[in-house]
Formats: sequence, structure tokens, C-alpha cells
Amino acid sequence: MNLQQANLYCQQRTATSRSSFSASFRFLEPRRRQAITAFYAYCREVDDVVDEVREPAVARLKLAWWRGEIDALYAQRPSHPVSLALQESLQHFNLPAELLHEIIDGMEMDLDQHSYADYKSLHLYCYRVASVVGLLAAEIFGYQDRRTLKYAHDLGLAFQLTNIIRDVGEDARRGRIYLPQDELLQFGVDPDDLARARYSPGFQRLMAFQTERAAQTYQQALAQLPDCDRKAQRAGLIMAAIYRRLLDEIRRNDYRVLDRRNRLHGLTKLWLAWRTYLREAA
Repeated sequence: MNLQQANLYCQQRTATSRSSFSASFRFLEPRRRQAITAFYAYCREVDDVVDEVREPAVARLKLAWWRGEIDALYAQRPSHPVSLALQESLQHFNLPAELLHEIIDGMEMDLDQHSYADYKSLHLYCYRVASVVGLLAAEIFGYQDRRTLKYAHDLGLAFQLTNIIRDVGEDARRGRIYLPQDELLQFGVDPDDLARARYSPGFQRLMAFQTERAAQTYQQALAQLPDCDRKAQRAGLIMAAIYRRLLDEIRRNDYRVLDRRNRLHGLTKLWLAWRTYLREAA
């Protein structure tokens, strides 16, 4: 497989994911767009191992294969289309192997741990599967001020908190509960209610609490982005605009996240992307 075919594979992998992130990629210059598309395809590959492989032992083997493939990538011996595309990116961007491995560490947590006692214990998981993604994306987008890495770290956390809120019911039916156990207890929510889509006043209060924490995390992240890097980080700002609108939609829908998946229309995402791009270009 040549590089062109590998890049096409990554583009198709990203397109079929229907991710809110892909709307921001089209505003990047070609080299950065190729790199972030390859990186996002890698994230989808390892995430799908955990979500789609029913047998944990098989999932572990597949993740172990990806560990070896990352090592092969840095030894200039990649074999998978995604790692072939990533090899091109390594020539232009600082993408440390240990951070790509850290993402796999996060995926393995899903095989070993199905609930979290408190927010502190959840934070490590969020760091591995989301903040690390933010840090690597920031490297691809470019920055001058290292404070931008703190912004990227916190923005990744905010994205993951939004994902957790959006997917409460779906995750519970897969046997995973990311809402901290002590907070379920605090608001009087039985974990069984999540998988069975039973709403209650306590659940509404719990989700309002989760949504407010996510909103504050967005504010904290965006406040840390230096002005000198706002233009370079426009793709991240577009993602933030889309995800914050999704959070608003969930709130307006009275936190109906147990029996449905809240989504934004594709045109809405494109409009938010274009509006944010124009604002940051001014």
C-alpha cells in the first residue's frame, strides 16, 4: 500500500465515524489536515477494539498488536494503513511514541475497570483517552507558547466529560459507568437505572451537576489559550464550539441521555465551524 492509499483509508475511517471533530479538519492546511486525519484514524482504530470486540482476551491481543505496530512505526517499519499515514506526519510534527502508547493504556482501562469510585480516579482515564489526544492535536495544529499545552490538556478533558454525559445510557448498557460512584450516591441514583433508562429527579440533578463541571472545564481551557496561538489552534476552537453546543442541546433536552443519543445536525456543525473560523481569522 502506498501513501496515497493509506491517506485515503484514514479519510474514509474519519468520515464514517460521523465525528464532530471532522468538521474542523477541513479548515487546516493540507499537511496538518493529513496529519490530524491520520492521528484521528489511529484513535478510532484502538477505540473500536474496545467497543466492538466482545471477547476481552481478543481485545487485549488486538491492543497488544497496536503497541507493536506503534513501535514498528518509530522503527520505520509500519504495516497498517494508519501507521503508514502517521509515518509521513512524524517527519513534520512532534508526536512522541509514549503518548500514542498512553492512548492504548486508556483503552485497556476499559477492559479492566467498568466504574470509577470518584472524579479523581476518573481523571486518569480521561487524561489517557482525551487529554493526551488534545496534546498531540496541539502539536499538529502548531503553537508558540507552551501554555497552549495546558489549554489542550484541559480541552481534551472537557471533550471527554461531554462524551460521558452524552453516552451515559449507551455505556451503561455495555456494562460501563463513567459517572463517579460517589456522585451517583450523592444524588440518589441507582446504577441499574442507567442501563434500564429510568429517569428520576435525582438523575436530572446529577446530570445538571455533570454538565456544569464540563462547562466550567471548557471555560478553564479556553481562558488558558494565549492570544498568539489562537489562529494556529482554530481547529481546536471549532471543536470546542461544536461540543459546547452539544452540551447545550443535552441541557435543553432535559438530559434525555439514557434512551437516546443526542447529536447535532451536520449543517449545524458546519455552520458553527465556519462561524468560529471567521471569528478567529478576524
